[in-house]
Formats: sequence, C-alpha cells, structure tokens
Amino acid sequence: MNLNQQTALITKTLLLSFSLMLMLGCSQQKTQITKAGITFCSESSPASFNPQLDTSSTTADASSHQVYDRLLEFNTENGEIEPGLASSWLVSNDGLNYTFQLRKGVKFHDTAYFTPTRNFNADDVIFSIDRWRVNSHPYHDVSGGNYPYFQSLGLKSTIKDVTRVNGYRVEISLYKPDSSFLANLATDFSVILSAEYAMNLLTEGSPSELDTLPIGTGPYKFVGYRKDQFIRYQRHSDYFLDTIGPENLVFDITPKSSLRVAKLITGECDAVAFPSQNDLEVIREREDLTLLEKPGLNIGFWAFNTSKPPFDNPKVRRALALAIDKTSLLETVYLGQATRAKSLVPSASWAHQSNMQDIGYNPVTARKLLDEAGIPYNFTMNIWAMPVQRAYNPNAMKMAQLMSTYLAEVGVTVNIVSYDWTRFRENLTAGMHDSVLIGWAADNGDPDNFYRPLLTCAAIPSGTNRARWCNPEYDVLIENALKTEDSNERRIFYHRANQIIFNEVPLVPIAHAFQYQAVNSQIEGMTINPFGGIRFDNVVRKE
Repeated sequence: MNLNQQTALITKTLLLSFSLMLMLGCSQQKTQITKAGITFCSESSPASFNPQLDTSSTTADASSHQVYDRLLEFNTENGEIEPGLASSWLVSNDGLNYTFQLRKGVKFHDTAYFTPTRNFNADDVIFSIDRWRVNSHPYHDVSGGNYPYFQSLGLKSTIKDVTRVNGYRVEISLYKPDSSFLANLATDFSVILSAEYAMNLLTEGSPSELDTLPIGTGPYKFVGYRKDQFIRYQRHSDYFLDTIGPENLVFDITPKSSLRVAKLITGECDAVAFPSQNDLEVIREREDLTLLEKPGLNIGFWAFNTSKPPFDNPKVRRALALAIDKTSLLETVYLGQATRAKSLVPSASWAHQSNMQDIGYNPVTARKLLDEAGIPYNFTMNIWAMPVQRAYNPNAMKMAQLMSTYLAEVGVTVNIVSYDWTRFRENLTAGMHDSVLIGWAADNGDPDNFYRPLLTCAAIPSGTNRARWCNPEYDVLIENALKTEDSNERRIFYHRANQIIFNEVPLVPIAHAFQYQAVNSQIEGMTINPFGGIRFDNVVRKE
C-alpha cells in the first residue's frame, strides 16, 4: 500500500467516525430553518458582507451572489457577458464611453433593520462605484477604506466619471480604453449597494452597518450571523428574476474538511466547500453523494517578497525556484488533480502560451546560483502557508513541509509560518513575509484578471501582488494589451509579459487545479462557477 492509499484509508476511517458521532449527537438537533431549506457547509467566516472590501472566496461565497446583483453577469458555461441589473449597454467607437440602460421595478430587500421606500435606480449604481472610486465620497473610508480588487486593477485611474443620464440610465466615461472593463463590472466584487440605506445609516451615525447588515437586490436577504458558526438567509420573494431556490439558506461554518464531508454524509449539510483531495475517493464511492468537478481558472504559486533582501535579487529567486521539484508537489499535494503551471494563465484561457518555458528542477544549479549571490549554507527564510484549503492549493502546509526538505538539500533552512486566515491576509498585505504559498482564482475569463492584480505595480498597495514586485516594462505590456480589443494583439503582449516573469521570477507558478464541490444526490441545480461565487438561486431538493 502506497502513501496515498494509506492516507485515503485513514481519511475514510476518520470520516466514518465523524459520521457516527454526528448521527448520534446532531441529527435530532436540526433547526426548522434548515429543514425548510438548504444548508451549505462553508470553510470559514467572511471578512465582510460587502465583497467590494475583500477578495477572498469566503466573502464572495457568503454575499456576492446571495445578497447582491451586478450591472452585468457572466454566463458560467461560456464566459460570455450577459445583462444583470443593466438590461443593455452601448460602447462608443473610441472605447471611452459606456452607457447602461437599467432595469425598472427591481426591489431592494425589506428586512427587520431596513424598509426601502424606492426601487433600484441610477443613484445606486453611482453610489456603489463612487464609493471605491472617489476619495472624498462619504463612504470611501468606512470599514477601512480598502477596495483591493479595484485598487489592484488601477480602475480609479481608468474611470473618468460616472454620471446620471436619467433615473434608469448611467454613463461611465474612461480616461483610456480598457478591453477588460465590462468583464470587471461582472465580477463578484462589482456589487450594487442601496444608496438609500447607506444614507440612512450615515444619518444615524452607523455607516459601517452597510457592510455588516447588508441590503441588496439579490435572491436572498440577510437574516443573521454568528461568527465561526452560521449565516442565515431568507429568499427574496420580490426578486426580479424567476428563481426556484430554497426558502431558507444556511451557511454552516465548518473549517475542517473531513468534518464538512462527515456532515454531508449524515445530512447535516447538503453541499460542502473545498473537499480535500483525500476526501474525493470517499465521496465518489457513495451513491448518496455527487461530486462535481471542472477545470479551474486558477493558479497556485510560490511568491517571493521582492521588497526584502535577498529576495530582491532575481538570481536568488531563480535559485530557490530551481531547488524544488514541482512534479513531486503535484503528486503529493494535488494527488494528480491538477496540471503543471508554467505561466499565470491555464490552458482554458485564450491567452495561454503552450510553448512557455519552465524553470524545472536542478538543485546543483540552485546551489551554484546561491553561492554566486553570496548566500551562505544554513541561510534561513520563512515560507508562509495559508491556513485554508483552496482548489489552487489544497494543502499549503504539506507543500511547505515538502519544499523545506528540498531547500535543505541546497543549504537553505525553512521556517513555516501560518496564522488564522484574517491575520494571515493582513500580515501579507503589510509585507511581513519572505515568501508565501498562495494562489488566485479568476474573477472573470479575461487574462487581464491574472496579469494585472497579481504582478503590476498598482496591485502592491492592495495586497493582491503578493510578490510586491514592480517592473515598469511589465506594466507597459499589460497596459498596451488593454488598449485593443483584438485578442491576437493582446496575446502577443501577454506572451512578452510571460518572458519577463520567467526571467525575473517574482513568483513560481506551480499548478492549475481542478475545482470540486460535493453535494447530496437529492440536491439539483448546483454548479461550479469558474469565476467564483457559489449560487443557490436555482438549487432544489428532489422530492
């Protein structure tokens, strides 16, 4: 029996134990709200209930497609942009002016803490965009004043103005053409808030409640939240789209993957987030469970903090990259459920470069380069391993441990660092790390969604550029790619950017992983959204 088989057997045994305990202690304790609806086992608490403020999938899952809508939406099957709160749109010939016709009759949530007096209109669009765009906006600094997604793309310097043509028409003008602009309006983070609710809270002196007691137009309205325990939602009966989702929706916050799967087995949960690689075999073997899978638009990588010596030296970064065996990482951590990454974008992207070079594994050359850079034996560095599971890295701690053995062979001692998820991300943004094992899941199908937030200079303050790498030549290529709608021309710019990344090694691409969801076989309508944000508006339980 090999190591992976042993691991699977242990996992199966633990799951059976968990299941028995849950059946004995929990099956009779379900609340009425879960019996009347759907329970989703999520893996952590959201950082906010406003995805404008946070780029984590946990926050997006909890709010983006439950509470809110966007001007535009993505078709999850073909990636095409479709109407959302905007029923149609026009783009000027020079690519500088976008006019959106808004839907009429769209109602905001009526909750215990807010009763709207009007429907959605142009004022809400202007408020929602200007909040993150305009520094003088009364809500800009509320809840910390950080808008990482928009900051990482430099959209503040792209948008010239957002104006009201009439109550149901909005025009957005740009300083420069941006071929990814519409796609960015369709992402999980471009949610539309209630300007009326916001102004009421401002008058009452409690503006931050806009982000903790959310009001939107989405299929579910917020009912209650207890940190690290649960989130409750109720169906929005006046939702503008025809949906068939459950009356009640509960997020059961369960950090441990094996416990999430155990709850799925016992019926405590109807669907689970991020089943671990070791749990997949168990799920596949059960007739009462269904495993959904899809190639992911994601990248798992090892990023160096290039603002700190000696990681500011490209020779050192290349040496460290040469010291690790990516093949072993894919076999041991991903268990074969991923493809080897040579660049930022996976093969599903039209900008993928199939002939891209790969740094490879060469410990002899690694040590030689370290010597040339003046790095002594027993040099000590840290690798930060994220504490949560993601498709792009299902077990960062295991990966860090394996990498430490490889690095030890070339005279580098590794300290593995981790914190709780909130503190981990805060400290990363502050640049406290030497290097970090993390990744990125695409928010839309445009390759700019990889190249700009991950490595441009503008993405450093927002924290999405984990390498804190700034290369003006790279930035020019990314900007030039946005000036044309021609995908062939754009592809040339992105391939040139790939070469700079290869030469400078701000990060080491490791894997493009498959995405998985596990659901009770009685549940229909669950799908994997390749652009993030889980949805329940058309999920039903078979009778």
